[in-house]
Amino acid sequence: MVFFDLVKIYGNILTKILSWCRVLAIFAIGLMVICILIQVFFRYILNNALPWPDEAARFCMLWMTGLMAPSAYRWGSFVSIDIIKDFMGKTLGGIFNLLILVLGLFTLFVALWFANKHIASGWLFNSSSLKIPLYLIGMESIRIKLAWMYLSLPTGFVLMVLVGIELIIQQLHTLLNSDIKYPSPYDKISSATE
Repeated sequence: MVFFDLVKIYGNILTKILSWCRVLAIFAIGLMVICILIQVFFRYILNNALPWPDEAARFCMLWMTGLMAPSAYRWGSFVSIDIIKDFMGKTLGGIFNLLILVLGLFTLFVALWFANKHIASGWLFNSSSLKIPLYLIGMESIRIKLAWMYLSLPTGFVLMVLVGIELIIQQLHTLLNSDIKYPSPYDKISSATE
């Protein structure tokens, strides 16, 4: 039972982290919509497109994706084909699911490695149009480094690794002790919307 309690504590901490990520993702999607509407207004109404809204919207979209993907992974909202697992029965299906989760975790580590390499180049290049408007306080504006946009990749992958570890531990624990029942991913969706 101690192990179950530790997994529950880990899950509760992860729930808090992911709920804050979802709040930030909602904020990012709201900013993205505002940027797009500004660009549409200036381009089609005033016939004078601004240089920054497209890049700002892309910046917000990347962060929204990086912050929401871990929750989607945890809730089982990614595309999956369950017919093979369901056909195998409870034990073999559970083992198959565990192998898929381990393979997914390995893939996330590879993706994290590539994302970190991508960020290294992001510190070398500035955004073409996004600047911190320090001219408002009498200073020279500073161009934003592309790495700040690319940081959404490793952030999302690290959070997905944490979720993957939780899912693997739960699946392994369920296989070893059939009396233990973790809530289904769909229970997490309904509790998150309350």
